[in-house]
Amino acid sequence: MHIAVFLQHYHTPDCPTAARPYALVERLGQDHAVTVITTRAWEDTRTAHRFPWAPPGVDLVRFDVPYNNSMTSTQRLTSFLIYAARAVRHGLQMPRPDLFLGSSTPLTAAAAAGLVARIRDVPWVFEVQDLWPAFPIQMGAVPNVGLPTLLRWGEAALYRSAAEVVTVSPDMEQHVRVQAPSASVTTLPYGADPAVLDTVDENRVLTEPLSRDRRFLVLYAGTFGRANAIPTLLDAARRLVDGRSDVLVALAGRGHHAPLVEQAACRHDAIRRLSPRPYPDTLALFEHADLSLIPFRDRPVLAANAPSKFFDSLATGTPVVVTNPGWTRRFVERHGCGWSVPPESPGTLADRVRAVLASPKARRQAGQNARAAARRCFNRDAMLNRYTSLIETAAGLASNRG
Repeated sequence: MHIAVFLQHYHTPDCPTAARPYALVERLGQDHAVTVITTRAWEDTRTAHRFPWAPPGVDLVRFDVPYNNSMTSTQRLTSFLIYAARAVRHGLQMPRPDLFLGSSTPLTAAAAAGLVARIRDVPWVFEVQDLWPAFPIQMGAVPNVGLPTLLRWGEAALYRSAAEVVTVSPDMEQHVRVQAPSASVTTLPYGADPAVLDTVDENRVLTEPLSRDRRFLVLYAGTFGRANAIPTLLDAARRLVDGRSDVLVALAGRGHHAPLVEQAACRHDAIRRLSPRPYPDTLALFEHADLSLIPFRDRPVLAANAPSKFFDSLATGTPVVVTNPGWTRRFVERHGCGWSVPPESPGTLADRVRAVLASPKARRQAGQNARAAARRCFNRDAMLNRYTSLIETAAGLASNRG
């Protein structure tokens, strides 16, 4: 079977971001021919060469369309539209595949896949990694001049047209079911792959950036984006380390708020900015940390998201503190693998971290629960096998209907 994947943000585990997209196309390439229609935007972020840029069985079609998290809303929209236009053109000209897969974010990438699939009469699968257009609307990036209503209508139409909608969290699945009750929806979380820790030289990864004089490591590893409540995180970090010599707060990543992180690190020796690093090295940081923080801004749409750092932290046995009031809070409470605090509450976040660090028994138990819960609920190999079967079924059902 030939599968064409519309994926604007393609990268490998050698880049400082989640490895799920790469793992998915790598798994599909074991049994099928895969063409990934993407861009070169992430190639310059590669900081290691442990993984081939294109896995076996995968062909990459790459456009020169710039993108980074520091772009303005207008620059991002331009990037999204240019990619979608070029992807549509290529999708119409390439040999007819058996199935299209369109991955959002952004919604324009999935819309391009859906349009080409309709024109070429080929089934398609809609992967929802973030809820669009709800995310840009609630973040204030969409003018309220009738456009939000139009975008929501288009979103629901895409759900209905897909042979299958794949979401990465149960709250996203619920959103899709409300928007398009007739859609077929499956939730397959990102999962994590602790096996890649075997590729890590821990002495190199851990010794250089971290202080051995401090007893506790509190970690944030992820994007310094507008949605990630970085100002709240830095405020909480300052409150936490004030007057203490035993705590180091490390932030690994890049993005819009990187200057704020740099400023905080320059002013406070106990706050450290770590350079972006490959996915396996980030996992090693999680494994070394005593606690990881997963803050987001107070927006309803963010309660549904599925941050990769959540899965990675649990998989390495490091308990988490989350601020989302959605499914991640319910998960940590049910499985005893972390704690929750209200979003954008730096004092409460600092108090919670302080209490956790003062309770070694509770922290140790939460870490054991985290590893067990990740193994039971977020096994990446199992998820990818289910995903592959779902795609094969979607293509087969469509051909039977034809």
